[in-house]
Amino acid sequence: MKPPLTFETQRLSLRQPVAEDAALIFKQYAQDIKVAKYTSWRPHQSIEETHQWISRCISVWSNASAFPYVLIRKEDAQLIGMVEIRFNNFKADLGYVLAKSEWGKGYMPEAVQVLTDWALEQDEIYRVWAVCDLENSASVRVMEKVGMHREGILKRWFIHPNISQEPRDCYCYAVSK
Repeated sequence: MKPPLTFETQRLSLRQPVAEDAALIFKQYAQDIKVAKYTSWRPHQSIEETHQWISRCISVWSNASAFPYVLIRKEDAQLIGMVEIRFNNFKADLGYVLAKSEWGKGYMPEAVQVLTDWALEQDEIYRVWAVCDLENSASVRVMEKVGMHREGILKRWFIHPNISQEPRDCYCYAVSK
């Protein structure tokens, strides 16, 4: 299954990443330790790391294993983050990241909502879910705002290398039809 190449919300345009996005991603958030705290990656030390990330994003679109989107704020065409959706049989899971300067403005729930709604409109998708570290209250708020419900705690689920080299417990949130 392949989602549309773009989505539009009231304040955002979501589109496939392109190689030219690397410089803005590096500048806006990829090198920020606070942004990277709960991610699977360490802050980028060079633009080359961000170019490698964008190459990965382009590759996963090509092989349909994942579908990352950059978030473009409509009012000024500024790249402010990314969201990714991945399909596994009848399920879709999400991951997301947002520039620190944009935290608390409601952009991420807006982006996650459009992907969640689209996924659940597909006949073959019955569940949209995501996980976050127990300490990541901002991510909890995003998931709750889009109608996901906490299903439980996944013990030793995910390694956040900026916090620990050991797997940490995560909340599992989902919405289903």
